[in-house]
Amino acid sequence: MKPGMLPNPLPRPDGERERLERIWRRPTGWRAITVVNNNYIGLLYIGTALLFFLLAGILALLMRAQLAVPDNDLIGHALYNQLFTMHGTVMMFLFAVPAVEAMAVLLLPNMLGARDLPFPRLSSYAYWAYAIGGLVFFCSIFTGMAPDGGWFMYPPLTSSAYSPALNADLWLLGIGFIEISAIAGAIELAIGILRTRAPGMTLDRMPIFAWIMLAFSGMVIVAFPAIIVATLLLELERAFGLPFFIAGKGGDPLLWQHLFWLFGHPEVYIIFLPAAGMVSMIIPAMTGRPLVGYRMVVMAVVATSFLSFGLWVHHMFATGIPQLSLSFASAASMAVAIPTGVQIFAWIATIALAPRLRPIQTPMLFILGFFFIFVLGGLTGVMVAVIPFDWQAHDSYFIVAHLHYVLVGGMVFPLFGAFYYWMPAVSARPMSERLGRWTFWLMFTGVNVAFFPMHMVGLAGMPRRVYTYADSYGWGALNMVSTAGAYLIAAGVLVFLADLARNLRPSVAGNAGNVWQAGTLEWLPAGVAGPRSVPVVASREPLWDQPGLAADVEAGHYYLPGAPTGGRSTLVTSAIEARPQYVLQLPGPGWAPVLAALGTAGFFLLLTVKMTTLAALFGLLAIVMMLRWMWGSDPGATRDPVDIGGGLRLPVYCAGPGSHSWWAMAMLVIVCASIFSALLFAYFFLWTTSPDVWPAPAALPGADRPAAC
Repeated sequence: MKPGMLPNPLPRPDGERERLERIWRRPTGWRAITVVNNNYIGLLYIGTALLFFLLAGILALLMRAQLAVPDNDLIGHALYNQLFTMHGTVMMFLFAVPAVEAMAVLLLPNMLGARDLPFPRLSSYAYWAYAIGGLVFFCSIFTGMAPDGGWFMYPPLTSSAYSPALNADLWLLGIGFIEISAIAGAIELAIGILRTRAPGMTLDRMPIFAWIMLAFSGMVIVAFPAIIVATLLLELERAFGLPFFIAGKGGDPLLWQHLFWLFGHPEVYIIFLPAAGMVSMIIPAMTGRPLVGYRMVVMAVVATSFLSFGLWVHHMFATGIPQLSLSFASAASMAVAIPTGVQIFAWIATIALAPRLRPIQTPMLFILGFFFIFVLGGLTGVMVAVIPFDWQAHDSYFIVAHLHYVLVGGMVFPLFGAFYYWMPAVSARPMSERLGRWTFWLMFTGVNVAFFPMHMVGLAGMPRRVYTYADSYGWGALNMVSTAGAYLIAAGVLVFLADLARNLRPSVAGNAGNVWQAGTLEWLPAGVAGPRSVPVVASREPLWDQPGLAADVEAGHYYLPGAPTGGRSTLVTSAIEARPQYVLQLPGPGWAPVLAALGTAGFFLLLTVKMTTLAALFGLLAIVMMLRWMWGSDPGATRDPVDIGGGLRLPVYCAGPGSHSWWAMAMLVIVCASIFSALLFAYFFLWTTSPDVWPAPAALPGADRPAAC
């Protein structure tokens, strides 16, 4: 018997396959937007994130046109402030994090051998809240209401005294609720990774991308509440005059920087780590050998996750905070290079030990480009971790260059490599190798031409966020070169879009197949329901180590070859050993998540323009729709155990600590604890800086109080 196969497999009737596909089929017509299947939600997510990437890129091209020559009057200072604010905000909040979440929603269920994520309606809600809120937020630039205080929105510039218009409110309320959507997606992904893996896929056999997305989810759950608290406090200050950031009333604008960068610097790794996970998946497939140092890479990912929370002062070296704090942050900024280096050397070793030299194809080209650009960005990152150098380079174009080398090299290049690598898994046709090479070389050349001169112009004294400059400064030639590079990047993206339009053909009839001969489960034959049956996994690279696995899965020789509950279902397994525990009954398409997302987006966006009555109605719609979808999500213990194949019968309901829902609630408690911790930090910070205004904390009750109760 083959490794991991169920005993005495029997051929399955063709009618069972047809019934399975019918149950998982996407609705047609207008009801198509109610789809909850991860395959469709993932594609919608990726498409929307790419749209925001293009829109933010257009804003960048407008800025580069303005900066191409000295004393340019193409764009005025007011519009320029909105452009650079929207460019940074859209790239960081509406493209980078959603794009990696989208890839996970699309790929993880198949990678784990599951039918779907455990809360498909939550995925639908998170997507529609993001899409509706993000598009309305971006359209504010056409009405003159776009935020103009920078993507980091530092007070006092963004306080009501200096920004009395509604522009800042739109950022605070819009981004605050988009972060709630990101947290919902992170909880969904974490539970999916921990509880819906294929039987036998122990933690030590998980694909490295799953490990990294688990770390990603934990970082989002802990880090994002800080920005939610910050936006809430600043909005309360603007609306009611509360003294959180106003120095004259006992507040401190540095509190915003602490809260923002408590979120902001972990976010850099929240963006980078999933991209690194994609690299760790692509290189083994391109080289034909497993990743070298799998356990070391996992340890490096965990170490990076922890260290990233000690780096926020890295952005505050010039604010006058105590030298001891600066020293700790500087040491942490240098220490984080160690686990990053472990991953890079593991990738290089995997390439070096490849059994045979393969032709370099487009996905590998983007990985090699990532090595070059990201390592250069990392080197300048170590430079700005040196406090005296940072004092000189702070708020100059040197920092702009560093930021773009890290984020474009560390996230955009792996993401484009992932598009070319995984396209055959979701499309009937792979993307063009010829056009892919054009895309790579245009983007690679453009990135270096655009951003490398910024190091020099920054060291020559050009500050960030200026809309024009005098010819006498001597910055014109370097800025013209950077502008030419930006348009080269745009040309590469246009070639990519043309390639995408020619070859993306999502099909329920089948995809292009395992063209790279990769070893992980997302390359199993799959329809709208995912793989025909849920396999038993015996190694990290099951398609390499279990011959005939794909054919056996397609023949229904493993678990859940049909629909034993009569509806959508997937297998829930134990968190450590991945042993089958129960069958999870999944909900199908419905309007409730879409309408709940519409209500949530409407509530926050209407509050921005002070339409409180209408906002309350949208908020009520959101609450009613959430209650409706949640009420129908728990079918209760109304069915007997079902046969899932191989003579194994499992229950179809679970409550208590063994339930996936219990785990999700535990993660929500962690989110609430993180919010409360951020509020406590804010209070103690204000108390120490303005003890005359903020009262001393009340004494804690003695040990006798709890005993008496």
